[in-house]
Formats: sequence, C-alpha cells, structure tokens
Amino acid sequence: MNSPMAKHRSLHWFRKGLRLHDNPSLLAAVKDSQEFRAIFVLDPVFVKSGTVGINRWRFLLQSLRDLDEGLKRLGSRLYVLRGKPTEVFPDIFKSWQISHLTFEHDTEPYAKIRDEAVTTIAEEHGVRVTQKTSHTLYDIQSILKANGGKPPSTYQSLLSVLSKMPPPRKPEPALSKEHLKDCKLPVGTDHDGEFGVPSLEELGLDPNDAGPVLFPGGETEALQRMEEHLERQDWVCKFEKPKTEPNTLSPSTTVLSPYLKFGCLSPRLFYHRVQDVYARKKSHSKPPVSLHGQLLWREFFYTVAAATPNFHKMEGNAVCLQVPWDTNEEYFQAWKQARTGYPFIDAIMTQLKQEGWIHHLARHAVACFLTRGDLWISWEEGQKVFEEWLLDADYSLNAGNWMWLSASAFFHQYFRVYSPTVFGKKTDKNGDYIRKYLPVLKKMPAQYIYEPWTAPRSVQEKAGCIMGTDYPRPIVDHSVVMKRNMERMKRARAAKYGDSNANSKSQKEASSSKKKVNAGGLKRKSKAEDSGHSTKKTKEISDFF
Repeated sequence: MNSPMAKHRSLHWFRKGLRLHDNPSLLAAVKDSQEFRAIFVLDPVFVKSGTVGINRWRFLLQSLRDLDEGLKRLGSRLYVLRGKPTEVFPDIFKSWQISHLTFEHDTEPYAKIRDEAVTTIAEEHGVRVTQKTSHTLYDIQSILKANGGKPPSTYQSLLSVLSKMPPPRKPEPALSKEHLKDCKLPVGTDHDGEFGVPSLEELGLDPNDAGPVLFPGGETEALQRMEEHLERQDWVCKFEKPKTEPNTLSPSTTVLSPYLKFGCLSPRLFYHRVQDVYARKKSHSKPPVSLHGQLLWREFFYTVAAATPNFHKMEGNAVCLQVPWDTNEEYFQAWKQARTGYPFIDAIMTQLKQEGWIHHLARHAVACFLTRGDLWISWEEGQKVFEEWLLDADYSLNAGNWMWLSASAFFHQYFRVYSPTVFGKKTDKNGDYIRKYLPVLKKMPAQYIYEPWTAPRSVQEKAGCIMGTDYPRPIVDHSVVMKRNMERMKRARAAKYGDSNANSKSQKEASSSKKKVNAGGLKRKSKAEDSGHSTKKTKEISDFF
C-alpha cells in the first residue's frame, strides 16, 4: 500500500457533496496527487426503483452537469459511471491504477453499508481510503460522544451539547487550478459519449412529465441563491421560520433545502456567511426559529437518525410511538392525488407533485391531515410520497419530521391539530394560492373557497364548479374525525406511558413550550382546539426551508 506522503493516482467519488467549495475530501484527493479523476456512480437500482420522482432526477442531473462544468473550467471533467458501486470500483481501480480513494462521510444506513463494502474492495486492491465530514455542521459522532454516546432527545438538549463544543469549522477553500497545478487530469476525446451526464430520456423518463424548473440544480445556482438572500441583511437578522407564510405565490423562505440535500451548498459555508451578517448587526433572531436555528434542526435530526436503527420505520424504532394506524387505500390515494375535497390540502399536494417543493407549514398541514388530524394513516406512507416528490427529500429529515408531525416522536402535543379549512385563511383570505393550483376553483367566491361544499348550488354553477362532479366533496368530516383521532392517540400514548401518565408528557411539553414562546417575545394565543394551528403556535416545529 502506498505511503500517505507518496505521489498517488487519486479518485474522488461524488455522491452528495456535489460542489467544489468546502469539500475537504475532494481537496484530500488532489493533495500530493500525480493524476486525478472525479466520478459519480449512477446505480441502475435507484433508476428503476420508482421511489425517486422525475423532478428530483432532473435536479440531480442539473447538479451533475453544473459540477462537470466547474471541473471543466479547471481542466478536468466529471466521469459518470453506470452500475453498482461494488461492481464498478474493482474495474476502475485496476484500469486507472488508483491508489487513493476519497469521499464524503455519509451517516445514512444504506450509505454506511455501501461505503463499508467499497472500503473493503479498496483495501483488497491496495487503495487507501479517506473519508471527510462536510455534509453536516459537525461530525455527528463527536456530538454523540459529547452526549455520552447517545443522541440528544430534544432540540434544546442538542443546543446544550453544542454549547460545550467549538463552533462549526470554517469552510475549506474551493478547488482551484492552484490545487491541480501538479496533477495530470486525463480526459478522453469521447468523454461525453463514454462518461457524460445522462439525459432524462436515457434514464427512461419522459421530460414532459416533469414540472416547471423553478429551482435549477447545481452549485452555481445554490451560491447565487444564498448570496441573494444574504444581501437582505435585515431579513436575515429578523428571519423567524414560523412567521413565514405557507401559501404565498412565491416562496417566503430561502428554498436552499434541495441544495443542502444534494450538497450543492455547504452547510458550514451558509452557517458562517449568516454569522458574518449577524456580526454586522446589533441584534438578530435566535434558534430555533432563526436561519442558524434551521441548520441546527437539520443537525438534530441527522444526529438522532444516525444513532437510531430503523429511524424511517415505526416498528423497531426506539424513538417512535407505536400507533395502530388504519390502512385505507381510498383515503390515501385521495390525499396523494389531491382529491380530499379540502382545497387547501389539495392545493398543497398539487404544488408538491408539480414543483417538488412546498413551504414547511404546508408540509405540516398535509402531514397532520394524513395522520393524526384526519385520515389516521401511518406517517410511513406519507414519508414515501415525500421521498418520491420532494426535491429536498432527505432520509433523516423526512423521517424525523413525519414522526414529529404525527406526534409519534419529538412532539407530544397531539391535541394541537391543523385545520384544513381555517389555517390557510390566516395568510391568504382570498384563496389565491388555491386558485393557482386548483384552477377548477378559480371562480369560487373567497367566502367559499376553503369550504366550497358550503356554497349554494347557484354559486357553484356560476363558478363553474359543482361539488361531487367538478371537485370532490370532503372525504371526511374534519370536526368529527379530529375528535375521534385525539382519543385514539390518547389510547396509544396510554399503552406506552400508562393511563395516569398518558397526557403528562404532552402537558409538560405544552407548559415548557409556552414558556419558551413567551420568552422569545411571541404573543400567546387563546386556547382553541381547532383554530388554524388549533391552539398556540409551536415555534419549535421544523421541516426544512
């Protein structure tokens, strides 16, 4: 095996981390390298699985093309290889005479198994392997170690652990020609034909099935979006996630989550650039609602997921409440296909499928509706839909937030329910968001647009939308099923905590949340079981960007 200081033929394996800035494993590859290549392995298993929607495939391919262009400007190229990693690497280790393989550390269960297998193959071929952390602010293992080997159970406990640790490391410089000046960068004459980024058609996907390109993939777009937001320094300092609006016609948040998910944007770069803005201002918002707070929510779920087997499932998941959810394919398909009869819910699901992104409070509304609020269907089913359709679908965040919003873990105030008819009115009384995504209702008067089944027949006829014909009637009566589901959740909690303690955890959390909300200078709201967010806003609820 080559000495660490010897000149080597290096290979950097992109998976996430699709960027040239703040990429320590990429820089490790070019250090002391006599020949360098960068690859992305396109596994046909994922292409054929059907679990990834076309909008996310397009985002990935755009990100790979942008990465290839960035490498091209430096005299290199991205090699896109087809096949299973365990089958691809033995061949290229031999044919390219590789002596050093680098890649970004990944904490997801599938990735850990994959990386262990590839590392074993590398060792068998005399190839040194280097992994570096850059997909999270901290090395997740260092957080677990600082917390006694276990994940923090709450966001506040994470903040407590991090307060005893150094701040996130400063980002590394972007790969440059200076890094590559002593490196041979082999590129064949038919590189695009042999190793080019494929098209959607080559993956067996029809581009006509994709939605509009609102958020182009790639590092270039990620950095540009970040800079545009950071220029609004007052907005950055005053940003409070729960105060943003779920149903504006353009995003009220950063929409940086897809870029963080694919690693087109470094979380450390974003963190420190935000910190620079904070340093120039007298005051700024604080976690959990601030921009820093959103990155720390991401860190929280990554940490818990890394230490919790079966984090994406109910059974065998130590942090998840075991709930006897119903199986109702008719209700599930109505939810997925935007046919629930509740316009606010259906508009959100339409936007999700078409565009691949919805506001975090919109995610809250449809997740609550599917699970504990109305349909009593397992959060695992909703998680799969988000996994397919969201550009920013992420193993840790997707599972963590679905457990949160179904009151299966982390959030225990199950009596707080989003109203599918009231919540949206708070920020969009006229229903412009509904009119955009459900054009069948575009002529419905504002007083009926959230509850069109209450409109007189004459109004429906004038609007050109007859309930039960042009648009479905509600599949459930929210006021009825909400109360029934609260009782079911109460019984599920009693089975775990005992009858006398069934509500103690939720009531204790409610009291704690009230103190935190008021400490942050936020107004209390009168208690009401089903008024918009159903009672006081929970300022700690997250779902990212």
